[in-house]
Amino acid sequence: MFVSDNLNVNAQGNLTIGGIDCTELAAQYGTPLYVMDEDLLRQNCRRYYSALNDYCDGNGLVLYASKSFCCKAMCRIAAEEHFGLDVVSEGELYTALSAGFSAERIVFHGNNKKFSELTFAVNSNIGAVVVDNLAELKTLNAIAEKADKVVGIMLRIKPGVDAHTHDFIMTGQIDSKFGFALETGEAFEAIKAALSYRNLDLKSLHCHIGSQIFEVDPYEYASAIMLGLMKKVKDELGFAIPGLNLGGGFGIKYTQNNTPVDYEKHIECVAKAVKNECAKLGLAVPKLYFEPGRSISGPAGITLYTVGAVKEIPGIRTYVSIDGGMTDNPRYALYGAQYEVCSVKNAAAPRSNTITLAGKCCESGDLIGKDMQLQPVEPGDLVAVFATGAYNYSMSSNYNRIPRPPVVMVSGGQSRVVVKGETLEDIIRNDLD
Repeated sequence: MFVSDNLNVNAQGNLTIGGIDCTELAAQYGTPLYVMDEDLLRQNCRRYYSALNDYCDGNGLVLYASKSFCCKAMCRIAAEEHFGLDVVSEGELYTALSAGFSAERIVFHGNNKKFSELTFAVNSNIGAVVVDNLAELKTLNAIAEKADKVVGIMLRIKPGVDAHTHDFIMTGQIDSKFGFALETGEAFEAIKAALSYRNLDLKSLHCHIGSQIFEVDPYEYASAIMLGLMKKVKDELGFAIPGLNLGGGFGIKYTQNNTPVDYEKHIECVAKAVKNECAKLGLAVPKLYFEPGRSISGPAGITLYTVGAVKEIPGIRTYVSIDGGMTDNPRYALYGAQYEVCSVKNAAAPRSNTITLAGKCCESGDLIGKDMQLQPVEPGDLVAVFATGAYNYSMSSNYNRIPRPPVVMVSGGQSRVVVKGETLEDIIRNDLD
């Protein structure tokens, strides 16, 4: 009935998440409201961790991609579940360190890191910096030299793999702002340069071929390409690169039409492909890194809204307006992301109406989705949008000076606020008279 197993309907006919009635959550915390199921977050983490141990012989590390959903509570959950952490800004790094996350298990991404960010990363003794370009390589070495440190690095490589996803979230092809191109020889030259720097330690190659991917084949293909490059480096430069980071991008079930690969099957297939290719090339099996984000946090979250106006344009469209929108979920406006929506009351009833879920911003493009199926609703009713745990809170904004909603975590029948909702005073906090 629902896209995630943590959603259900109670005896009153109301939608529940993690066993808690969503009407009670809305009454206690208001709407809009982000709700994250901590038990499902942990379950997803444990599935990845177990699969890595089962199929990679413990020779690997799962790095939670914090850009999908980052707050101190989430960083603590990742740490407690034996994960590493992938950060992409000074802010994410500061959040992780503030939560007590172990610095040596943090990897710092980004295509244009500021000098101050690299300095902060080096001084914090993080595990590795994913280097994106030659200028960054030179700058990072200078910072490390001044600090009298040797800094671990991964080099981001574009393997040229088509991941069959939306153009805006394809990152493995040659025409991308990320990384070193393989086809042009740029990647090999970058590896040579990295090995020449005394204060840098090349721990791994890295690639990321896209997001919301429903096949394993592109990852297997990408791993073969990357291992071929590692073989070339060993043969021509005499250096065995110890690690291979295959990124993330694993798809989740946003709608009933989505059929993601099980986490365990994905890790099993990729690990087997890597082992087979290494045997063929005469390489030692590298330490494998994976960077799931959306597949950890996405299914664990929903967003609750209160319906305002219901506007029917006969023969054209029915708009159901809510008290949130693109400020708390910009993904439809950005790239047409699809979601499912449900009335909180009578949640098991057929979703018999075709509607467009409209936000409250002064933008015609402020929609959560078009032609969505929803039960009949009236002003004042609650609706829930599913699978909003990833890239919703992370991408939220104060457009139209709308405060961001709170984030509530549920676990074992209890709820708690992990990120406070913003107030009007927060909106003007940095304004100067």
